[in-house]
Amino acid sequence: MSNHYTTYIMNWKFHFKKKQAVEKPKKSRTREWLDAVLFALVVSTIFRGLLFSAYAIPSGSMEGTLLTGDYLFVSKISYGPRRAFTPVQIPFTEPTIFSGKIKTYWDGIQLSYFRLPGLSEPKKGDIIVFNKPEEADPSYNLPIDMRTSLIKRCQATPGDILTIQNGQVFINGQKATNAPKAQTSYNVVTDDNAINPQVLQDLKIEVLQQLTANSYAMIIPADNLNTFKSYSNIKSVTPVVEPADSYDEMVFPHNEKFKWNQDNFGPLMMPKRGMTIPINDSTLILYRRAIELYENNKVQTQNHTVLINGKPATAYTFKMNYYWMMGDNRHNSLDSRFWGYVPEDHIVGKAMITWMSTDSTGTFLDKIRWNRILKPIR
Repeated sequence: MSNHYTTYIMNWKFHFKKKQAVEKPKKSRTREWLDAVLFALVVSTIFRGLLFSAYAIPSGSMEGTLLTGDYLFVSKISYGPRRAFTPVQIPFTEPTIFSGKIKTYWDGIQLSYFRLPGLSEPKKGDIIVFNKPEEADPSYNLPIDMRTSLIKRCQATPGDILTIQNGQVFINGQKATNAPKAQTSYNVVTDDNAINPQVLQDLKIEVLQQLTANSYAMIIPADNLNTFKSYSNIKSVTPVVEPADSYDEMVFPHNEKFKWNQDNFGPLMMPKRGMTIPINDSTLILYRRAIELYENNKVQTQNHTVLINGKPATAYTFKMNYYWMMGDNRHNSLDSRFWGYVPEDHIVGKAMITWMSTDSTGTFLDKIRWNRILKPIR
């Protein structure tokens, strides 16, 4: 007798109700285009605000290091991105348009100075973009980030003592390194024969002024100086240097107590955060601008007593660091010699690379300076 086993297989069936997919309404072509533009604006605004910005060289104050018509990338992360003082503004526009008649910003909201950590601090020799300190004067009535952008080379950093002797910069008593392609002006005397204009163009010489029938003031690139001297009709080429103790009222601090000019200047100590100075007649002349305009204090004098924010003051401690900026084209540059030191909150970033360069005097075919494209800045 055999045993028979019957196997029962139970089939379990589960029934799931399929969830109907909700189909999203398809974006219109216009909506897709607007979203793309908005995304691009957001990304570019973050990139421009935190990483890099573009800058065009408008004048010859940095020739021959940088040329008029150079377009630069300026690194904001080098010294740390600076928060906008004026958050309500139209991006990618100048502070004013239509010849200054219309503002592209609203200064009803002003934020305090704040900077994210950077890769380094500004150093001597760096080429730096910054807002023009002269426009801190109340007559301009401009927020810091709406002031004119300038580019110069840093000559002195906080705590340094700067002196200029016969056009040569000295820092803390030591001769500063001059820019490789620095320029200055010369008095040129000829033998009465005219100078060929093509020679001036080829050697990139700028004629500032004809002084007499056979003498001129010229800016001559250092690389071309010996070549220019070799021409038979050139009798003498002499550097222009303003004599010491010759007072120039255009030069900082614009006071006859300090008989300084653009070639003979100082000594002047750069203010440093935490540095305390005594308050007297001399220091007030040199540092009142920093105390009052840049660090927002009310300074008064009453009966030979200095009042800071209404209280008698015999000393002052600086809240910020300050820098000294000068153009490489020394006699064709309005810089710190004329409006003084640059506060740290005015610094935008470090010039890194020339990404494009155009020559307004060139023909259509040779307008672009190809040898300057993607050229590192030093």
